[in-house]
Amino acid sequence: MTCAQCSAPAVGVGLCSDHLIAAYEWMSRESGVTDVLPSPCLACGSRLGVKYPSGWLCAICEWKLGSYPEDFGRPRVDVVYYIRFRDRVKIGTSGNPRQRLGQLRHDELLAFERGNRRVEQARHLQFAQFRFDSTEWFSFEGDLATHIELLQNGGDPWDQHRLWLSAQLAVGGA
Repeated sequence: MTCAQCSAPAVGVGLCSDHLIAAYEWMSRESGVTDVLPSPCLACGSRLGVKYPSGWLCAICEWKLGSYPEDFGRPRVDVVYYIRFRDRVKIGTSGNPRQRLGQLRHDELLAFERGNRRVEQARHLQFAQFRFDSTEWFSFEGDLATHIELLQNGGDPWDQHRLWLSAQLAVGGA
């Protein structure tokens, strides 16, 4: 492409503004444009997307905006949860934490950690010195408080859980 304006380009790539915009639009059809999604991704909850001429894809899990991979069913992601009630912390596990936490009296969800009963039992042993009798409740102090603080550095537990669900869907498993 040549035009009279390209001989004196406004930018350092040898194209006038009109041709630069045309090149950008041509390339964006191929590689997409990253932007904020018009609505959250139904699979993972992300707001970051990539817009293609054919529609939006989630930039995190790559599911098409507005669709949910129903054919996979709801994936199962086991988590070890840490909830606080007053000055105590319960360490438990669930494949459906929203339902499980709805059954438990607690003041605050502190953190999630990906893992199953083995991880939960390992945490019970690891923090045994803070345990109340043979319950799943622990004193919120020392190494346990430090461990929870490290888990909290991963961000909001529910955001983490949505990301883990999305990753599980992406590999095709329930």
